Amino acid sequence: MSKFILAIDQGTTGSTILVFDHSGTICGKAYSEFPQIFPQPGWVEHDANRIWEDVKKLTVEALSNAGATPSDIAAIGITNQRETIVCWDKATGKPCCNAIVWQDRRTSDYCSQLKEAGHEDSVQKKTGLLLDPYFSGTKLRWMLEQDPSLRARAQKGEVLAGTIDSWLIWNLTGGKQHVTDYTNASRTLLYNIRELDWDDELLTLFGIPREMLPQVVSCSGQVGITDESLFDGVQIPIAGIAGDQQAALFGQACFKVGQVKNTYGTGSFLLMQTGTEAPVSKERLLTTIAWRIGDEPVEYALEGAVFVSGAAVQWLRDGLGIIENAAETQQLAESVESTDGVYFVPALAGLGAPYWDPYARGTIVGLTRGTTKAHLVRATLEAIAYQSRDVVDAMSRDAGIPLTELRADGGAVSNPFLMQFQADALGVPVRVPVVAETTALGAAYLAGLGVGFWKSREEIQSQWQEAAQYSPVLAGEQRDALYTRWQDAVTRSRDWEAKSDG
Repeated sequence: MSKFILAIDQGTTGSTILVFDHSGTICGKAYSEFPQIFPQPGWVEHDANRIWEDVKKLTVEALSNAGATPSDIAAIGITNQRETIVCWDKATGKPCCNAIVWQDRRTSDYCSQLKEAGHEDSVQKKTGLLLDPYFSGTKLRWMLEQDPSLRARAQKGEVLAGTIDSWLIWNLTGGKQHVTDYTNASRTLLYNIRELDWDDELLTLFGIPREMLPQVVSCSGQVGITDESLFDGVQIPIAGIAGDQQAALFGQACFKVGQVKNTYGTGSFLLMQTGTEAPVSKERLLTTIAWRIGDEPVEYALEGAVFVSGAAVQWLRDGLGIIENAAETQQLAESVESTDGVYFVPALAGLGAPYWDPYARGTIVGLTRGTTKAHLVRATLEAIAYQSRDVVDAMSRDAGIPLTELRADGGAVSNPFLMQFQADALGVPVRVPVVAETTALGAAYLAGLGVGFWKSREEIQSQWQEAAQYSPVLAGEQRDALYTRWQDAVTRSRDWEAKSDG
């Protein structure tokens, strides 16, 4: 009997491969960062070939670290940065250009034009999304606009497109499967989340040929098998797919309506499980597909996407050079009693939920001669928590469900200062699971369910264990006063970058 599930977690700044046993314990792991490409201000790209080569190399390394062979793997689960889009030649398998990353802002003006033309209400009703350059559809349109021959070739089925999950599955299966799952499809601006199909009106609006898009499949259940050339002739089922935030919701075992998780990575992403109901947000949140398990009904979630969280700490390290690594932020933040009135709004890629302002820019206010790097570091960590409160408050109003606890995961949960401040900013407990790699764990659970490695959600629920809980200690008046000043700082960052006439 196969002993393990292998999870591919392809993220924004790096790729991670993890090997899980039946208890959900990590038995092997391999990770590697890859370069970020910034051709122009506000543009972000990735080398899709580099991503695939890293995944191949890291898979071998993770199996070795687990003491496992390919024949020990029951199935592969894939989770990925969701809105990043790849376009490739079907015959050669080579990308037509660099992948355009979810953080990329190059289509801001086009999105503004669509809004001014009155398209946003219709788009939101069909897709659950707003017109923002964050999503894949406008990025794919931009690719096709740059090379007029691409669209004609795409209409003939000679050029394919997909999010990173599609790109990886295409390569894992030796070009035999061009698929995506419901969660990734729901992030493209092209997929009708109620009719569960690519929407012809939206495809026409964006000028996207249906022929280049992948088949949409369930998040759990076998969708393909690895090419025999990859793993010494051993062919492994691919049986789980989900965008990173939906995978984390599943990995956190948020199976009940109203449960909320926050994943702290490059950005922060809060999701609330809403069951089989797909609410239309009045608070400028996103309605997204949470998952579909086999032939069961599709389940939905409300989502608030914060574009820059961990990326703000990376900026302190790489952009300003005031820290050498993220671990330093804990001690620096605790070395001062407060920020002394300093607020940092990390709108380094515009603002996401609930503002959706692609023209916002990063702003630091409240500086004095007494401000030190410790104050700025503390303000950066506090900003991550304040942005999460922005979303939580909107989500509670939208769903009519008050937050009672937050399940947290991702890299930032290793920072006790941030987790405690998050509890204080929200006024509810923050719970951290034993397995912080919940995105990969969710992909593993989906794959395992798909091949019978795990039998039910109840079995998965029983494996969730708490590693730490942070309870709020800040008085309500102080909490609200600090948050009001944060909102003032956000106002100063809004609509800073001038809109072009193009």
